[in-house]
Amino acid sequence: MDYLEYKGYKGSVEYSKADNCLFGKVLGMSKDLILYEGNTIDELRADFEAGIESYLAGCLADGVEPRKPYSGTLNIRISPEIHSKIAMLAQEAGTTINAYIKQALENQLKLIHQG
Repeated sequence: MDYLEYKGYKGSVEYSKADNCLFGKVLGMSKDLILYEGNTIDELRADFEAGIESYLAGCLADGVEPRKPYSGTLNIRISPEIHSKIAMLAQEAGTTINAYIKQALENQLKLIHQG
């Protein structure tokens, strides 16, 4: 999937057949919604960037820290059996559960990008 990127924010690129236009939203923003649209990719990109700028300016004016997409904190649900296995493997490796899972995910992503 292609996406737009600006100042660390990523946004989707979608097409509305009904409205005959491009549209999207900033990804990873669970509490704030930033939408944009355009008839061409250039218009879409300009509205996307303007939306980010408006969001950042609003945060500054309100004295609040802008949210970043994907905070780096991830809460997952797994079975107690898998949780136990991961805990044992992490202990054997001399690391924390968090560090063990982080390394496993990084290794998996490397495999995906190599293949």
